[in-house]
Amino acid sequence: MTCEICKLNIDSKPFSFQVEGDFSWGESVNTFILENNIISKTNWIKDGYTIVNDFFESQNEFKLFQNEVKKNIIKAIKLNDIEFDENNFKLEKYHNIVKEDFLHNNIIKFTRNLTEKDFSLDLNKLLSRAEDILNYKLSTFVKELNKVHIQIRISRPNTLDINPPHKDGYLNYWKDIINIWMPISGCDKNSSLPLVPGSHLWPENQIFRTQNKGARINNFPYHVPCILKTAHGELKMIRPNPKEGEAIFFTPFLIHGAAFNVSKSTRIGMELRFPKI
Repeated sequence: MTCEICKLNIDSKPFSFQVEGDFSWGESVNTFILENNIISKTNWIKDGYTIVNDFFESQNEFKLFQNEVKKNIIKAIKLNDIEFDENNFKLEKYHNIVKEDFLHNNIIKFTRNLTEKDFSLDLNKLLSRAEDILNYKLSTFVKELNKVHIQIRISRPNTLDINPPHKDGYLNYWKDIINIWMPISGCDKNSSLPLVPGSHLWPENQIFRTQNKGARINNFPYHVPCILKTAHGELKMIRPNPKEGEAIFFTPFLIHGAAFNVSKSTRIGMELRFPKI
């Protein structure tokens, strides 16, 4: 493994981090297939993403969902025997309670493996709305993983609580899914998920990356590869910055990640992935 500095821009602001891995340019192929992919019936196929307004039926439905997220984070904190005032706990103040990286990583091990049983809400409502948007039949169940995928993304301010820039589609079980990312708490122009519009159309020989499970940041291993740079130079990312109750829909072949949080609050996002039937 070599140690590299990944340099990128998010909304024209420079960011960088140290990453370990073996990097190489890909082959002259495009992993994104234009026909019959999960976003092929949309009018945003060239951008690779869109913001869906009113993804939740009502503000009340979103607040119920937000509260379910809070309950699961509280459960994870308790499982790690961390002392805190549960009655006055606020999601945006998570970083004041979970300060050490090793404790945060323990929390993440719990929040990245949630299922529908961890929520008292009906995911089929959100599934139905996603089907209407994409004009495909979808499922909440990911056969290759033998479970539903629900993940809470937690990023403390001014930390390396990030994924490297990557494409989920490099992992076989994510090739035919829709990524849905929703802001839950503390999401704004300084913390929301970044992505690279149109990057799903770039051939692999324009991308310099590690293999799957080949990157380490802050001595933490990642399943997804790290994209260090492209033939276009340093990555130029944007934060679409959806509001509460909205969601970003994007193809798994779009470059995203590096969600640096330069706000003063913990950023909480929710990730759903629905495969095409």
